[in-house]
Amino acid sequence: MSLLKPLLAGLLLGISGYTAVVISQHGMNLFPAFFGDIGRMDWPGQFDLDFLGMLTLSGLWTAWREGFGLRGAVMGLLAFNLGTPFLCIYLLILARRHGGDLRAMLVGAA
Repeated sequence: MSLLKPLLAGLLLGISGYTAVVISQHGMNLFPAFFGDIGRMDWPGQFDLDFLGMLTLSGLWTAWREGFGLRGAVMGLLAFNLGTPFLCIYLLILARRHGGDLRAMLVGAA
């Protein structure tokens, strides 16, 4: 656990900074580039499709962990759409809430 929190914080800072630079240089025009890469059937598209799968799993896990209710649906959509920044913040909150108990963080206190 002692390495997880700094890793999450570093990932959050890194992706946030990188995203800020990309937005300042290219705007918020993500979807045409993302799905265009997938449609071209090349390595950037393979990476984007793999990443889409990871976003889907992250969203489903978050929704499941939150009980699949309204809160779970909202949190799952946030996880799917916001990716690493959301997941880092969510896991840091869970680490604090559960005193660093990784099992409780991943599957809940019950």
